[in-house]
Amino acid sequence: MSIRLKDRVIILTGATSGMGKDMALSFAAKGAKLVLNGRSEAKAQRVMEELAPYQERIAWHIGDISEYETNGALVDLALERFGSLDTIVCNAGTLGIGSVTELSQETWQNTLNSNVSALFYLSKCAIPHMQKHGAGVILANASIAAFKAFPKHPAYCASKAAQVALVRQLASEYGPNIRANALCPGPVDTPMIWDSAKAFEGGEKAVEEAREATALKRLGQPKDISELALFLISNESSWMTGSLVTIDGGISHYVFLGIVSFWWSDFYTCRLGFEARRQLLYSLCNNCVTETDKS
Repeated sequence: MSIRLKDRVIILTGATSGMGKDMALSFAAKGAKLVLNGRSEAKAQRVMEELAPYQERIAWHIGDISEYETNGALVDLALERFGSLDTIVCNAGTLGIGSVTELSQETWQNTLNSNVSALFYLSKCAIPHMQKHGAGVILANASIAAFKAFPKHPAYCASKAAQVALVRQLASEYGPNIRANALCPGPVDTPMIWDSAKAFEGGEKAVEEAREATALKRLGQPKDISELALFLISNESSWMTGSLVTIDGGISHYVFLGIVSFWWSDFYTCRLGFEARRQLLYSLCNNCVTETDKS
């Protein structure tokens, strides 16, 4: 399957590092016209050097996507520079580490603004132009944190859960001409995972534990995510909307079973006896079967 994005006009936020940087390189190589965003001029310049072969098809707007005005400016730039807008990829985000009682109101609000409000703002600004064009694609880079709880990540987990709910809402309200999907990565080797590890007991050791907890015994790489993003914004995924696509090396499967790492260690730490652990696991599995039967 040879995916092409020739002349597709794409807004991509968080393009200066990690997954966003790899998406920018991947999309540009496939022929897309890109409006890129980041908060750091210096980082943007370094990325632009790697994008030099495609510079005629690249525009930058430096700004904070948690602010409505930045999102409006991105849409305006796409229209001014390239004359249309086909796709938005909401990749930028922040962690907001701290327990509920530790988090300041400012950190909580900033995390929600960066991870959820930014998706709302950019969609609100972009959708009218997509509707005029007759088609459009919205992709959010969410996380498996949307479905789980992690130590000292309440703002991040809550914001990612809200993000996937908003994606489903967008898909239901603006189909059939506009598609909206979310990709949900697990542990990916980017600067953010090392920042996230600071919230865990053992610090950076938590990253190694995450690697071992995956079925594939490796961390994801930005390229793994950008390849999936490329598929989800392309015509090859034209029958997908409202989908939450997990890409996590199998870690969600392992954590669900509660046998090999996270949950089992919790049971043991709490000094639950074998019978108590057996009953709890039986109850979890039985509940899952019951919910499946209802669907």
